[in-house]
Amino acid sequence: MFNGKVRYTDDSVMTVAIADAILHTDKDATEEELKDAFVISMQKWGRKYPKAGYGGRFRKWLVSDNPHPYGSYGNGSAMRVSPVGWYYDSLERIIEVAGWSAEVTHNHPDGVLGAKVTAAAIYMARTGASKEEIKFYAGQMLGNDLSITCDEVRPWYTFDVSCLGTVPYSMIAFLEGQDFEDVIRTAVSLGGDCDTLTCIAGSMAEAFYGVPEDFVKECEKRLPGDMREIVGKFYSKIGRKVDHC
Repeated sequence: MFNGKVRYTDDSVMTVAIADAILHTDKDATEEELKDAFVISMQKWGRKYPKAGYGGRFRKWLVSDNPHPYGSYGNGSAMRVSPVGWYYDSLERIIEVAGWSAEVTHNHPDGVLGAKVTAAAIYMARTGASKEEIKFYAGQMLGNDLSITCDEVRPWYTFDVSCLGTVPYSMIAFLEGQDFEDVIRTAVSLGGDCDTLTCIAGSMAEAFYGVPEDFVKECEKRLPGDMREIVGKFYSKIGRKVDHC
């Protein structure tokens, strides 16, 4: 699972950025306040770690002096949204803020939807919903019954950076997995835009199963100290115990 080539990617950097933004805003912050915080934090972290594997248009956005959303329907909005699913206290607020976190860059309806579905699934998983309940709710949002299996997907699945080409298959990997590690391995096995697909599936799996201690230790080794600091502060803020961050 872990070897010398394993490293963080843009998914991790931007997830940390969203967490950092949330740490510096109130739970009842307005749309304008949150969007400003997201932009400032994402640009700060993206510029600090510029070689993490960002897409071309997002790289330009990161260095822009006057950043605007650019109509993306890519999966970047869903890969970074997990802190939103943990932080707020109602499904309605989480869906609202998830949409805002997407809209600062990925303001295409599909980009916004991908973030909302992912955050909603995380909230449901962490508050005790069953996989069947999560599957039904997410399927309703996506207009997809999520009934296809990973074995059926693997033969034809290819690299696809769109939200609708990533989020449903991340969801299917999460639904099929038997524990946290199994979800990660199942998602990896699909291929495609593998780091992002697995990031999204893993964010749901964490909320449903928790993360094994050995995974926490190994991931901590691969994150810079400033990222570990934000992770630790965020978990403390939401009242989750983390032994190593």
